[in-house]
Amino acid sequence: MSLTAAAQLSEFAPADAVARIAAASRRKQQPQSSGDLVSLAMGEPNFDTPEQVLEAATESLRAGRTHYSPLLGEAALREALAAKLHDIAGAPISAADVLITHGGTAGLAASILGIVNPGDKVVIPDPTYSLYADLVSMAGGVVVPVPLAEDLHWDLDRLAHALTDAKLFVFCNPSNPTGIVHSRAELDALADLLEGTSTIVISDEAYSDLDYTGESFTSAISIDGLRERTIYCQTFSKSYAMTGWRVGYLWGPSPLIQAAARIHNTFNGSVNTFIQDAALVAVHTGADDIARMRTAYGRRGEIMRSELAAIPGLTLSSPEGAFYQFPRYDLDIPSAELVAKLREFGVAVRPGGEFGAHGEHHLRLSYAASEEAIRTGVARLGEGLAELSKSGQ
Repeated sequence: MSLTAAAQLSEFAPADAVARIAAASRRKQQPQSSGDLVSLAMGEPNFDTPEQVLEAATESLRAGRTHYSPLLGEAALREALAAKLHDIAGAPISAADVLITHGGTAGLAASILGIVNPGDKVVIPDPTYSLYADLVSMAGGVVVPVPLAEDLHWDLDRLAHALTDAKLFVFCNPSNPTGIVHSRAELDALADLLEGTSTIVISDEAYSDLDYTGESFTSAISIDGLRERTIYCQTFSKSYAMTGWRVGYLWGPSPLIQAAARIHNTFNGSVNTFIQDAALVAVHTGADDIARMRTAYGRRGEIMRSELAAIPGLTLSSPEGAFYQFPRYDLDIPSAELVAKLREFGVAVRPGGEFGAHGEHHLRLSYAASEEAIRTGVARLGEGLAELSKSGQ
């Protein structure tokens, strides 16, 4: 680069969208894990993708399925997902309203950017998955966080007040980071709050196969009063251990999906053809794999809870789904600083403050790790908290 160009770029200011995200975002990149650091930070299954899904991708590649896919996705996959969604919704689902996306994150981005204008009011729970607020900021919307109740479920009175004149409400169920599962009664209450309004809903149900309440999971699209205003966002990442494959999908009312498709096609183009072929095999054959991994997560969650319960200074949450614990700690230190200090004791976790102001003084721990990693990581967490407590941190 010439000196003149370098001098000119020294005056460069990023686009307003970048500045808005930087100003609002709580998402912090943690250092790369190294050495014998035990990570309980990642929201990623430690299982390999099921063998038959790998084989399907290989066969697809060998068959020459390496060309562009239709922009909305492969017809066979969209039809299979429409049939699956019909069972979930208990209502007719058209494959024309299914959009295959580059993972759940691209689906969320396409949805939010297809809905939100500058100045629009967007309500999100606090704490919740931090990507939602970043995307709203990118679009120029106004994020309105609503603190959760003590049990980490929605505070319906606060939510009712916040939803007045809202363009959009975004939530995940089961919840990242809390592990809470919103019940049919809660979703019915949400439908009642929104009756007679034009508020749109995005329901991120990435962890829907990981519900440990003992009841059948209730999707927002199964609720009369929500279905006709909701974009359903899903991913293959969690249920099928396909995080690196980057494939997800959306369904919703035609005008909302058409808007999302315009954004997704512009940003991303079509999803890789051979990956969609593998995803189709996962839909048709993955039930036993989901059940196997779900059972393992249940066992791991019990191990983590038991180990955490022995650590002084922690107040445990009562997760009902996903694969997270969200304990509160009593040290007088911000969660991001605590997480940095805990890395010195050999364990990586995520700061609760990353997920909203009301997530402060919490830690998010994932039990998608191995049983050995959970036991070792929680032991190191306990040692770290004990030492920091002694030193007055």
